Amino acid sequence: MAYFDAASAAPLHPVGRQALLAALDDGWADPARLYREGRRARLLLDAAREAAAEAVECRPDELVFTPSGTRAVHAGIEGALAGRRRVGRHLIVSAVEHSSVLHAAEVHEALGGSVTEVGVDRTGAVTPDAFAGSLRPDTALACLQSANHEVGTVQPVAEVAEACRAAGVPLLVDAAQSLGWGPVAGDWSLLTASAHKWGGPSGVGLLVVRKGVRFAPRGPLDERESGRAAGFENIPAVVAAAASLRAVRAEAAEEAARLRELTERIRTRVPALVPDVEVTGDPERRLPGIVTFSCLYVDGETVLHELDGAGFSVSSGSSCTSSTLTPSHVLRAMGVLSEGNVRVSLPPGTPAEDVERFLTVLPGVVAGVREKLGAPVPSGGGVRDAERGDEESGAPPVDTPTVDTPAGGTPAGASTAGGALVVDALGRRCPVPVIELARVIGDVPVGGTVRVLADDEAARLDIPAWCEMRGQEYVGEEPADRGSAYVVRRVS
Repeated sequence: MAYFDAASAAPLHPVGRQALLAALDDGWADPARLYREGRRARLLLDAAREAAAEAVECRPDELVFTPSGTRAVHAGIEGALAGRRRVGRHLIVSAVEHSSVLHAAEVHEALGGSVTEVGVDRTGAVTPDAFAGSLRPDTALACLQSANHEVGTVQPVAEVAEACRAAGVPLLVDAAQSLGWGPVAGDWSLLTASAHKWGGPSGVGLLVVRKGVRFAPRGPLDERESGRAAGFENIPAVVAAAASLRAVRAEAAEEAARLRELTERIRTRVPALVPDVEVTGDPERRLPGIVTFSCLYVDGETVLHELDGAGFSVSSGSSCTSSTLTPSHVLRAMGVLSEGNVRVSLPPGTPAEDVERFLTVLPGVVAGVREKLGAPVPSGGGVRDAERGDEESGAPPVDTPTVDTPAGGTPAGASTAGGALVVDALGRRCPVPVIELARVIGDVPVGGTVRVLADDEAARLDIPAWCEMRGQEYVGEEPADRGSAYVVRRVS
């Protein structure tokens, strides 16, 4: 089985495993006690803190261990907002932050605070100017991830931190995805991370609060972890987390180069092997092991199931794999295709042979899913890169598929109203609304329009994305008795 979901949780590093087993014997006692077992546990905890602080490039007394990365985020946001409550209650986040940050922002807003969500471009990156433009006199805190967990795009943290510092606003950086590859550049104020993202055990997070940052811990407190993370420390897990972080850092430069070559192989060859694919994320400023692409006319849940059966563990931001029936907030913020989304995140040590086998299996899996759904068959290969035009991607053009028109002049599943062709896809989940649009667009004269009725949230993202991929004009969204009407004009 090839495990390609390291962005969710990386396998436990061998060094971390050894440290965990050793610490189970020596680190079980209360580190606050003065007897021998307690002193031994305290030595292990202090050594782990120093190792983690060295990796972060902060002072040991600025770093505390939390029960999870999510708890580190919540504690960091709550404490920073409370510490600066006299300044104001304005919070800034990017539109592609991890859900832990966005959930904390929702709670802050529900309690009377204000939140500004900074948008991103099609690669998933914020612009420093847009972020700086959101700063206000009453801004208490700004949050920006170091790199995106779904598409791998690296954010301009140093530039944003400089703007925040000039405005006197602390910046909290969620470094969960990037810390294993290197320290976060820039003059940030707070940082959070999660050990299971870099090959440490689950249940260990990091919270760093720089000296001089106003911070007021919230909730019941105790003497543990400087009062910022209540409860008995899980010393064996903390020791394993620090040991694995040090180990992956020692291997980072060589492994990053190798994984970049493998992900670039996927980014380049998937569009050539599978028609109608949109590769997402920045082509250069990205993490070494993450590559994401979306396949037109594909049910993401079925693709993941088929790949699992073929021996590949991948994840998806497609609404077709979500219990909420809505696309990933990251893909939605980027404005890229969401249906059939596949995220491949390679853990260190991934054999090149596994990537080659994945590239061999994927085309047949996608073709089989499309056939089951009755999707149009393109007359040629072809795809586009989300951040580049068709000309730059080198992909051949794709002809717009057409279907036979039944007797009576109207394609099956469609009707005419007011001179426009109407496709009723109400009650049907992605990618069916887009498939139905593709099946009828060839029966509309150039300049004519198609109105697609849909109540699936993914249609709001995927129909405009289809138009851009196909060179058709997306006119816009109109209200309907149920759901929405998405209007498309045929221009070619």
